[in-house]
Amino acid sequence: MPKSLTEWLQHLETLHPTGIDLGLERVACVAERMGLFENPIAKQVVVVAGTNGKGSTLAIADAVARGHGLRVGTYSSPHLLRYNERVKIDGQEIADQPLIEGFERVERARLQAPEISLTYFEAGTLCALWCLAQESLDLAVLEIGLGGRLDAVNIIDADVAVVTTIAQDHASFLGTDISQIGLEKAGVFRPLRPAILGSESLPSSVADTAIALAAPVYRLGLAFSHSAGSEGNLLWCWHGLTSEGDTISLDALPDPGLPIDNAATALQALAMTGLVLTQKATQNALAQVQLPGRMQWLGQWCLDVGHNPHAAAYLARRLPAPPEGGRQWALIGMLNDKDADGVIAALAPRITDWVCVTLDGERGRKADELAKRITAQGGRVHCCADSPEAGVDALAPLLASKDRVLATGSFFTVAALLARPLPQAQ
Repeated sequence: MPKSLTEWLQHLETLHPTGIDLGLERVACVAERMGLFENPIAKQVVVVAGTNGKGSTLAIADAVARGHGLRVGTYSSPHLLRYNERVKIDGQEIADQPLIEGFERVERARLQAPEISLTYFEAGTLCALWCLAQESLDLAVLEIGLGGRLDAVNIIDADVAVVTTIAQDHASFLGTDISQIGLEKAGVFRPLRPAILGSESLPSSVADTAIALAAPVYRLGLAFSHSAGSEGNLLWCWHGLTSEGDTISLDALPDPGLPIDNAATALQALAMTGLVLTQKATQNALAQVQLPGRMQWLGQWCLDVGHNPHAAAYLARRLPAPPEGGRQWALIGMLNDKDADGVIAALAPRITDWVCVTLDGERGRKADELAKRITAQGGRVHCCADSPEAGVDALAPLLASKDRVLATGSFFTVAALLARPLPQAQ
């Protein structure tokens, strides 16, 4: 068997003929062999599905639960710089050794007769669940990777299930019908267990699925909501329900720097676990939430992993204008299964100059193909580069002190930039 975490991750890439193979039969069988169904992985489990906002909702739920004294474990994907980012215990990335032990457990179970083939994500999910189960957690918060109903994380029956938003993404796997995408995402709901709907514009198929399961539905704008505080945009208020059905309000909450819809949804999900939310602990937690790669500012550079039109539109609304006389650059690299035209259209009103970069790999997209789409919409492309790093080098001598740069389009684009120093004009 492999010895190091790096060797294990390389080994996982050889286990299955395709990178994505939706379905639960194989992964559930290996989980049963591992004993993952014998006991809950935590006292309470929350799963978070949706097109956008999953990472924000998970990060806020994690921070607020820990702020109330709970021992919390999380699983999310993909990672930016280190695989260890995918599993966190009390806010800290898991060490290599527990992951290695987890992969060994997965491999031994997988190789039992009859041998079962697993994708990289499936093996990683089983490893993460095993690691979390060793930690005596009060709460586990699990992010659904793709879809919901057939995602490997959905082998776990959650105590509370969240759907954040529904938009088109991963069209080659989930299709383009918003109602059908909603059905797939709502596959994380369970009979009689709370279903949290984190957007006011979800397709009816999401709530209909919950109702058919007799799952109590808590919808943003109805069961819970948020409003501006006395200090305008600087503070906000949350109004929701406790697990006993009583109304609760928390005032003077700080802006976590993430979508407030997601923050309100996270609070409602935690309330449904039975956690008694207090104003002081919630305020402190929201003031300290951090989520790399989501409107993350590094000097003149704003890094955001948004990769579909819905995320790009939110980003465009929140992106501050550069100082007077400065240009708003965009360094963009996208995968070929993403709606590049929709992303470009959403960002175009805010961008003066573009740099396109190539992302390599099976799903990669060439920079010149992106450039043609941008110019077709009237955008000005300064250059194309063979990689995100090369794009940074090409942009560096063009930057003025009043310029700002948005780096976006993919986790891969942002990860490449986080791994290196970014030039700052003097």
